[in-house]
Amino acid sequence: MEGLFITFEGIEGCGKTTQAKLLYEYLINRNIECVLTHEPGGTLISEKIREILLDKKNYNMVYLTELFLYLASRSQHTFEKIIPALKNGKIVICDRYFDSTLAYQGEGRNIPKQKVFEINNFATGGLIPHLTFLIDINEDVGLERLKERKGKDRIEEEEINFHKRVRGAYLTLARENKERFRIIDGLGSIEHIHKEIVNIVLKFI
Repeated sequence: MEGLFITFEGIEGCGKTTQAKLLYEYLINRNIECVLTHEPGGTLISEKIREILLDKKNYNMVYLTELFLYLASRSQHTFEKIIPALKNGKIVICDRYFDSTLAYQGEGRNIPKQKVFEINNFATGGLIPHLTFLIDINEDVGLERLKERKGKDRIEEEEINFHKRVRGAYLTLARENKERFRIIDGLGSIEHIHKEIVNIVLKFI
């Protein structure tokens, strides 16, 4: 594969979606071929799975069911959209990917992490991002930002200790994968964070 795979991670309300879009727009404006996508979702099949995953009516979803649905969505997304784009030499920017499952289902849901890693790896054919931005904020700040949204999804409505575990897992992943992760302070202004990300990406390219 000749392309570059960049992912954005972080807890709810961290601002990663905004930053992923800004990076995409920056690169497109400079005639750099890239694809902006997200998880769960990204393809027709994956989006249908997303609807099930985030529907608040499914409050009684078993944790293993949740895990396998995320991986089903990711597998379709990876092989239908991400890998073909990378093979065509494009930069793929993805809002959430591999690490979200390790943080949310592994640590957040207390599913054995090694098992989560193994089936995650299997579902993606071993594809791991080249560069991952962790937009880090305190969970209290993230949940406060969510209050500004019209409606929370099933995951966003989890209690604060869940989000604390997820944030802790992300920081651990970043420490264990320093060559891939870049931790960005999510409390900065949108423009400041964007400039920091652009500088890192340009050096990486």
